[in-house]
Amino acid sequence: MTTPHLHWIKQGQGPVVVLSHALGCDVSMWDGVAEILQARFTVLRYDHRGHGKSEAVPGPYSLDMLADDVAGIIRAQAAGPVHFVGLSMGGMTGQALAARHPELLSSLVIANSAMVYDEAARAMWTARVGTVLAQGVAVIADGAMQRWFTPAFRADAAGGGMQCVAALRAQLERTDAPAYAASCAAVSAIDFRASNPAIRCPTLVIAGTLDEATPVVMSDAIAQSIPGAQLRSLPAAHLSAVEQPAAFAALLQEFISGLPPVAGAQP
Repeated sequence: MTTPHLHWIKQGQGPVVVLSHALGCDVSMWDGVAEILQARFTVLRYDHRGHGKSEAVPGPYSLDMLADDVAGIIRAQAAGPVHFVGLSMGGMTGQALAARHPELLSSLVIANSAMVYDEAARAMWTARVGTVLAQGVAVIADGAMQRWFTPAFRADAAGGGMQCVAALRAQLERTDAPAYAASCAAVSAIDFRASNPAIRCPTLVIAGTLDEATPVVMSDAIAQSIPGAQLRSLPAAHLSAVEQPAAFAALLQEFISGLPPVAGAQP
């Protein structure tokens, strides 16, 4: 199995918070949140394999592979367990990471994510894989923007929403098509129903009340599956951390501030 070269950015000082982005995005998805967190935390964010500036190794991919990818970064760049924050595919990576490498986590945040897909959803993913391999990533960009952001955010020129959407759309369209398709196939195959009940680190689940890609019911199912998990929501679509960076960062800081001290954690 080939271990890809992964691109990462580290900023700020304090306890380490790792940020894991959504399918078709890159580290820039976290710009707003990272800018806020860096005053109190060491923010470590990275590009998934086949995304952004990370290497696009041949597929197939799995969420176990994505978890092992970031485990390598954490071991190299952090001196102890970290606070892991993942959105969408990043949240799936977090669920896999907690099962495979529990010693690396002080806490886990799973935003706008899922733990299993039904047959209808898997068929949708299979169709998307076929479309992307045949026609490229750009052909699915319109639909992605509609899922990722609310109409109000997409139309907000004065507040910067429109520009943010344009930048993330461009990033999506630059994503390597075979790597994107391999990532879609990995996402479609997730099933954390057996492993989530064994997660023991403090966990926060964040839902978007306007998220049609992973509705609140999916976040609630994740929260119900992990012992002691908290569930919070934001008035946002799928990329809640982009639409509501200040509110998202506030939820993270409130959650982390309320955690008991963990032996071996970053001071």
